[in-house]
Amino acid sequence: MKNFILIIICFLFTIKTFIHPQDLPRYMTYEEKQLMKTYRPPIFKSGFFSPPTKPVRTIAEWEELEGIIITWTSYQSILRQIVDYAQEEGIVYIVCSDSNNVKSYLTNWNIPLYNIKFIIASFNSVWVRDYGPWCVYSDIADSMYIIDWIYNRPRPADDLIPSVFAARQNLPLYQMTQPPYDLVATGGNFMTDGFSKGFSSKLILNENQGKTEAQIDTMMKMFMGITPYIKMDVLPFDVIHHIDMHMKLLDEETLLVGQYPTGVSDGPQIEQNLRYVLNNFQSVYSRPFRVVRIPMPPDALGRYPSSGGDYRTYTNSIIINKTVIVPTYDPQYDTTALRIYREAMPGYNIVGINCNQIITALGAIHCITKEIGTREPIFISHPPILSTANMSGDYEVKAFIKTRTGVSNAYLHWSVDTSQGFNSVLMKQIAPDTFRAFIPRQTLNTKVFYYFSVTANSGKTIRKPLTSPKGAYSFVVDSVTPVDEISSPNDFVLYQNYPNPFSAQGGSSSGGNLTTTISWQSPVSSWQTIKLYDILGREIETIVDGYYEAGKHSTFYILNSTLPSGVYFYQLKIVDSSNGSLIYVDTKKMIYLK
Repeated sequence: MKNFILIIICFLFTIKTFIHPQDLPRYMTYEEKQLMKTYRPPIFKSGFFSPPTKPVRTIAEWEELEGIIITWTSYQSILRQIVDYAQEEGIVYIVCSDSNNVKSYLTNWNIPLYNIKFIIASFNSVWVRDYGPWCVYSDIADSMYIIDWIYNRPRPADDLIPSVFAARQNLPLYQMTQPPYDLVATGGNFMTDGFSKGFSSKLILNENQGKTEAQIDTMMKMFMGITPYIKMDVLPFDVIHHIDMHMKLLDEETLLVGQYPTGVSDGPQIEQNLRYVLNNFQSVYSRPFRVVRIPMPPDALGRYPSSGGDYRTYTNSIIINKTVIVPTYDPQYDTTALRIYREAMPGYNIVGINCNQIITALGAIHCITKEIGTREPIFISHPPILSTANMSGDYEVKAFIKTRTGVSNAYLHWSVDTSQGFNSVLMKQIAPDTFRAFIPRQTLNTKVFYYFSVTANSGKTIRKPLTSPKGAYSFVVDSVTPVDEISSPNDFVLYQNYPNPFSAQGGSSSGGNLTTTISWQSPVSSWQTIKLYDILGREIETIVDGYYEAGKHSTFYILNSTLPSGVYFYQLKIVDSSNGSLIYVDTKKMIYLK
């Protein structure tokens, strides 16, 4: 009898989700938790249930996009503003039940309809980030495929949206929905650097109890080209455990990380997760990630999630080509957040949309949008120049460039005075897909700006960075000793931290990094520690403490912002793992300026 009643409840709830989809929050309701016990996801019989035969690459959010996809249901006042901003940058695909109603609504708000496409389909909720399609490219920048996961909510119509989109757009569909390649996942809990690194919270492990972590990693590599797949501990006060609520990649090397006041709410766990990432992984260019801090603001009553406040966040933004849409809540906090975005993402149009209405359902801008890749990408990979200290003569600038139709031409544009325009240099191909040009040597302390423009044989042209020339790369000609010093692989070495001196650059609350990179090398695998001391020799904290394989290692050290300016010392100790005896010790001086 109890089972029969449960079935009736679940049936009625399923009907309700189609009639009133706007009632569904981002988290799972009580009725859904009951339904999930016996729920079986829908099967879309078209497409492939095995991985692509060619290597694939999942697009990053800051790459060139064809547009975005949204679902037209609840929070229409927010959706219409997204449409208004987004159609300036690309196509807005709107999943809806009646396109005429959507058109009337937008027109009544004086929003033009010039870059919108409608997909008439069933749906359950607005949270397209979590259930929407993932775009990947074969062979780095060739054909685009759609990847579909099992949505981690019992919302069958939502779960079918990637399949419906792929069919309507005539794109190959690869489904991670059937054994042995079945994966339960949610889009808000995943981000990628656009090369191979993927990031999630350990929710991905908790929701796939029948699979080992190695099996999950293998599937992500086969279907999405992800390796390594970095997983962080879940946060105690984030009910849904989606990383987009507190973290975001702004480019290949920059992590935007939400910051609470010291010891408040999820702040301690966010800091632990950040240290884990920085101490164990580097960017695709083998350099420490740059970290930009952004406040996690309290709610209107001054409360944080640990005391019952809304989970207000500024990291839950969407990048649509040259525009970034940021959730906002209160001018006294928004002003700082928007300034941090503008400083971290030069050249972008940074705009805000008030999200007080939607944040109570544990979501914001990122949660109700999903990026759609361009059908003909021009992929440009380049490690930006950070220092000229290890250069002699002109400055070599190289880029890896890949297109489906091949490169017609590639130019390097550089300037020391952008008001006077840029000089253009034709890049020469020096290896397959690799191009090079030189910027003439400049005098000390000169600031140099540069960017690329590439034209494919198809006639399409793209720039890198996408917002150039306003958002061009820049570096200052300096004489600072770089962190990479010459040494033999058989040497024990503790390198000088870089930069040194280093500073808060305005303080952590305003986006300053308070960071410096510490590198060291050991020819043996062993237990290794690095500790920080003040000028009186008092231990302040442990920076590194663990077992490391032989080789060179780096850690992106985040200084405690309460420490005063001055001279500090960091000491490396390496012990013999077989008997615990000390086999190497060295100390270096670092200078911190507030």
